[in-house]
Amino acid sequence: MTDDTRVLFEQRRRRGRWSRWRWALISVLVVALAGGLGWLVYFSSVLAVADVEVQGTSVLAVDEVRAVAGVPEGRPLARVDLDAIERRVESMSAVRDAEVSRAWPDGIRIEVDERVAIAVVSTDDRFRALDAEGVTFRDLDAPPDDLPLVELGEEAGSEAVLEASRVVAAMPQRTAARVASISVASVDEITLELRDGATVLWGSASDSDDKAEVLDVLLAQGLEVSEYDVSVPGRPTTR
Repeated sequence: MTDDTRVLFEQRRRRGRWSRWRWALISVLVVALAGGLGWLVYFSSVLAVADVEVQGTSVLAVDEVRAVAGVPEGRPLARVDLDAIERRVESMSAVRDAEVSRAWPDGIRIEVDERVAIAVVSTDDRFRALDAEGVTFRDLDAPPDDLPLVELGEEAGSEAVLEASRVVAAMPQRTAARVASISVASVDEITLELRDGATVLWGSASDSDDKAEVLDVLLAQGLEVSEYDVSVPGRPTTR
């Protein structure tokens, strides 16, 4: 082996040794960096919850939602159970749906979809707001003037409340605004009282979309009528 060959061989051996050490050093640095980031995200207080933002409330108070949400402030943001917070918020009767997300670096965002009242249910000297899904969700001091009042018969149960909500939800807004009250003697015997004093025989909540359309057409004619019967929407009558 010549001197030049020996020198080249030695240089290659050194480069190979340094290459192995370099990759080992890089691996150690990567592991250390990953561990440091993991500690920073999951265990340190640097990225801990410090703020809870509530969006979408109209009736509910923001502080009320925060209290029910029970967000653990001071806990690392990555370790917060978003599903648990969402379930607690959705347990509120006035909440139809909720979505909870992380707002880095230190916040939790709660987006609330509140229930919207389409009528008021009168039971046991109480007034409760009723939404389109048949859920009563809020006590009222008195029924608002722009919402129909649902009055339940003695034999009407919880299903009757759902039927009443289906009746109102089927109506165009202009028609619902003319309804003063909805009397539910049973699920098959629903009667509407209009604000002008006329009565509407509705029957059951089945075919409510058709009945609402027929009633809307009849009301638009401006007739002097004391009673509308849309219980059979294909053959409506007036009196």
